[in-house]
Amino acid sequence: MVMTSQPPAPRGRAVVPLIVVTLVVALGAGCAALHPRKGSGASGKGRLPGQSRAAGAAAARTRGDAGIYSLLRPSVVDVTATLGYDGETAAGTGFVVDARAGLVLTNNHVIRDATTVTARLTSTGRTYPARIVGTDPDADIAVLQLSGATGLTPAPVGDSAAVTVGTPVLAIGNRAGQGGAPATAPGVINGLNQTIRAADGISGFTETLHGMLQTSARIQPGDSGGPLAGPTGTVIGVDTAAGTGTSPTGYAIPIGAAMALERQIATGRRAPGISIGTAGFLGVVVTSAATAAPVPRPRAPQARDLDAAGAAPRPAGCLGTRAGAKAPAAVAPANPGAVVDGVLCGTGASEVGIAPGDVITRVAGHPVSSASALSAAMSGCRPGAVVPVTWTTVAGVTRTSLVRLGAAPAP
Repeated sequence: MVMTSQPPAPRGRAVVPLIVVTLVVALGAGCAALHPRKGSGASGKGRLPGQSRAAGAAAARTRGDAGIYSLLRPSVVDVTATLGYDGETAAGTGFVVDARAGLVLTNNHVIRDATTVTARLTSTGRTYPARIVGTDPDADIAVLQLSGATGLTPAPVGDSAAVTVGTPVLAIGNRAGQGGAPATAPGVINGLNQTIRAADGISGFTETLHGMLQTSARIQPGDSGGPLAGPTGTVIGVDTAAGTGTSPTGYAIPIGAAMALERQIATGRRAPGISIGTAGFLGVVVTSAATAAPVPRPRAPQARDLDAAGAAPRPAGCLGTRAGAKAPAAVAPANPGAVVDGVLCGTGASEVGIAPGDVITRVAGHPVSSASALSAAMSGCRPGAVVPVTWTTVAGVTRTSLVRLGAAPAP
């Protein structure tokens, strides 16, 4: 993976939920979500602790919102993502779906660009490192695995295909990223199978999501990735986006669709759009233009110098975050390739002397014709791998070095 030279604006501590900017189309009352897997007591997946699903559902009906909250709180986690190359943190919500494996379901936009992730179990206050098992950015789903967590309680998973307009719901989440006891928002389902275009309102990130549940429950910053529960206390959706206007509106991914992706990610089945694990990271910030073919520019005086022996050039300085990356004053005379706008400190690219203005032309045996081609070549590499990288310096010297890759930020 490589980073573009257009970093997001600071997101601060709380993840701003996606705001629906366009309700593209409402496809009617039928919900096309897939059925979730059937949990079993032995698997620790989606089964109510200490009781059958039917008995737990019956009990939840008599307890109302308070009973549903008590039922789900043991499975709810606060997710904190550290965006090391942006100098930021972001917070959201998730919930345990596989107790034995320690798997947590959340929104991908909660952990987007994260370099490290932790999850705090709201019922005990214990915090665990979380590994990114895999993501589907287009569907806005991510699966995390808690390290060293035992005795977890999975959320009871419901049937989103059985949801109808008017179904009472309760949204649960880490409101404003404040941590502590989860906040709740009651409402009803008032739309099915919605297609929305949403933006986070700060960084310019946008996405289009299909088959969404629409609810009157007020989803707010930090709630993203939290459970949307039905009247029996089972999870029927993943809180994802907030609506606009005077009336509270929220949108959730149907749990059937979310769990179908969770199963695929958890078993490591690759497919278009799905990333498994963490990709390797070269440590360069590249021009984000679609073509990204470098156009040579005049060399700036003393932009870079060779040492006395004419050997490897001294780096022109590395970046702590990608915020300082900018178009270099001079670009290497190589075309096509990926123009380097900046190099992040402590990465493989910094260690071998790649610098702003250099043009990367080959990585891991693959020719590189653009920034997107560099990203594609890196997507097949794992952290810790040592790969050959060829680049042309601003001075016109072609170099090849073996580079040890780091761990890429989450997609």
